[in-house]
Amino acid sequence: MGAVRTADEIRDVNTRYHDVAADTYDTKWGIDFGEIGQRQVLGKLRKLLGAELDDGYHRSLEIGAGTGYFSLNLMQAGVVSHATCTDISPGMVSTLSANARRLGLEVKAARADAESLPFADESFDLLLGHAVLHHLPNLRRAFTEFHRVLRPGGRIAFAGEPSRVGDMIASVPKRGAGVVAPVWRRLLRASPAPPPAQPGSHDELEHDLERFVDIHAFAPGDLTRHTRRAGFTDVHVRGEELAANWFGWFNRSLEASADPDDVPMLWRQYAFHGYLLLQRLDTQLLEPRLPASLFYNLLLTARR
Repeated sequence: MGAVRTADEIRDVNTRYHDVAADTYDTKWGIDFGEIGQRQVLGKLRKLLGAELDDGYHRSLEIGAGTGYFSLNLMQAGVVSHATCTDISPGMVSTLSANARRLGLEVKAARADAESLPFADESFDLLLGHAVLHHLPNLRRAFTEFHRVLRPGGRIAFAGEPSRVGDMIASVPKRGAGVVAPVWRRLLRASPAPPPAQPGSHDELEHDLERFVDIHAFAPGDLTRHTRRAGFTDVHVRGEELAANWFGWFNRSLEASADPDDVPMLWRQYAFHGYLLLQRLDTQLLEPRLPASLFYNLLLTARR
């Protein structure tokens, strides 16, 4: 596949990649719709919305909702009364709808392009997204749409957007893991990862498309500029995850080098609980003190 250049090509490859990834997405990324998932989502949004989160929101719209990680957990936590979820991928919309049915939640889910939302002006109290802005080819048009569909006084809240500097910093633990991976596998008696998927397989198609779907990494000022230009006020950008990011990428890179069946559950529990512990360290100690640009993820909020 050649380089992806035009906006239409970017939308097409994002649609196809996320359609292919939809069935295994929750497992691949450890997405949880129980107590842990709710705590994670509420923690991210509380950093942006503060005590306002306790009052809840009547009508929310999630952009690039994927399988429903944010909206379904917010509904279960009682923060959102009526959720509308959109994604450019029909496969993701289908998986989200199935997750909602399994959880006994009533959600309006629809395929939609963030740059051309099929909703009336001033329809929502909260517009949110997780790891979605970096997929959008025309951010100016998207932020204009976000402003249009929000009621006056409504909020936008985006989390999980890649930081340009943080992404470069994250390459250090990834490279380090590559160096120590053979020793790590010997200690765990784990075999190397299986060879690449067969040509034309589901896994090969997902791998082939994945490298084209992320088109932006942001400096905090980039997000501020797009938001203010669309007419939003009270704009705030903060960083999230530094120590947890180093720890997470190091361990994930080690695990990717091994046959998944050979990675012991004890190791997986260590990696998971260690990540949660370092998230708390980031939240309480590092995030309030260090520049947002150093962190792996950026979080954005503003008001119409």
